[in-house]
Amino acid sequence: MGGDMMKMMQEMMGRHAGMMRDMMAESMGSRAAMMSQMMAPEHVEGRIAFLRTELKVTAAQLPLWDALAEAIRANAGAASGVMSAMAGGMPMGAGSSTAPQRIEAQEKALSTRLESLSRLKTALDPFYAALDAAQKEKADKLLVAAPMGMM
Repeated sequence: MGGDMMKMMQEMMGRHAGMMRDMMAESMGSRAAMMSQMMAPEHVEGRIAFLRTELKVTAAQLPLWDALAEAIRANAGAASGVMSAMAGGMPMGAGSSTAPQRIEAQEKALSTRLESLSRLKTALDPFYAALDAAQKEKADKLLVAAPMGMM
């Protein structure tokens, strides 16, 4: 009876672990989908306005903010171009493309991401330096290097 009880407990724990794994994956998927939608290139102007308002950008900081906003816009355009190219025939997943084509698409996407992050960092550094302590604390929570270096 002891062996049967142990086997039953192991099966029950295995089912429970599987259910928890499925729930976590579902939760992460919906969060990722929400983040993806929020960071979508077509929402860039709203994201920029949100960040400017939340950070309480001052008149003195405005030129530095404008440079950062332009970098965010440029990165949104770059992200849109990569997504369109991948959807239009160079997918990163399996399908009709060859392994070398998929590697090439991944290489291009990573290269574009690196360029976007560099552009973002160039604009972010002087803006961040001009923030006061409260603004920096807020910026540390809100300015996230999202897909393709958008924020």
